[in-house]
Amino acid sequence: MAAETWQDGEAVLARARAGDGDAFRELTEPYRRELQLHCYRILGSLQDAEDLLQETLLAAWRGLDGYQERASVRTWLYRIATNRCLNALRAGQRRPARPETMTALPEPSRRPAEPAWLEPYPEPLLGELPDQEPGPEARYEAREAVSLAFVVGLQQLVPRQRAVLVLRDVLGFRAAEVAAMLGTTANAVHLALRRARAVLDAALPGQDRERAPLPGSAEERRVVDAFARAFEAGDVAALVELLTGDARLTMPPLEATYEGVPAVADFLRTVVFADGRSYVLRGLRANGQPAFALYRRDRGSSIAHAHGVMVLGLAGGRVGDMTRFVDNGLLGAFGMARSLREG
Repeated sequence: MAAETWQDGEAVLARARAGDGDAFRELTEPYRRELQLHCYRILGSLQDAEDLLQETLLAAWRGLDGYQERASVRTWLYRIATNRCLNALRAGQRRPARPETMTALPEPSRRPAEPAWLEPYPEPLLGELPDQEPGPEARYEAREAVSLAFVVGLQQLVPRQRAVLVLRDVLGFRAAEVAAMLGTTANAVHLALRRARAVLDAALPGQDRERAPLPGSAEERRVVDAFARAFEAGDVAALVELLTGDARLTMPPLEATYEGVPAVADFLRTVVFADGRSYVLRGLRANGQPAFALYRRDRGSSIAHAHGVMVLGLAGGRVGDMTRFVDNGLLGAFGMARSLREG
């Protein structure tokens, strides 16, 4: 059976090299979604990831004659995708202009030197990933390696370190394989990986936090439902009761970060719910985490307008991170409308 499978693969590759587009799609289709997720981890942007996936497939199509079969098709595609992502990051042309900072914001707890440009990853796309175990060198569980905190942490790394850490610790490629993909040495890979791990460990939420409840569990539903009720009611006190002591609120790509219950509570009172503002929440999932499409109500109207996407990072039975993405254009990736009519 193994021999037949190998022979079938060789036949598909030969047809693709002869210019058969259907054969090329058969060769690459099993890897499309995981390659897109790979690009997303490195770039932090769903749209950029889709663009780079298309560039990767086009480069693979044009470069089939140069594929020497020393590595699997999957490894060969990862090499192309990784280097395309690194080229895009070096070019620095895929980041839109920073949005204007909202007026009258409270003084943030801190301002990052370079705010990460980041977008959430819709849950339905994760459901399209093939069931494939990571390589033996993998360090992170699949659930952890797609979390928003993890992707945010990756954006703090220089491009080459991002690629090395994802290829080694997430996908489990061996050091020699990563070196071949990046055109470097195994020693250079080990050095970059040590530095990347140190930066990432410092960027991730406190290690003393409880683990998040399992997706879809009764505990997760309890926390998420309580959060939604309190938010729609504008009940800051109830929201505060749901927060961890080191809770954090961010709004990528705005520079401000609010850390700790007092800072987050002040932001909720003085900005989010100021002047009687109220909202409608619609449940989503992003990056393996509970999320909401936010809609702000118009006074005296039954219409509520898009107000971004919020992703929650849970720790035990509490909310540790509130990440509100200010770009309303993201709602389309989740199949959500730009406005709602209530009643």
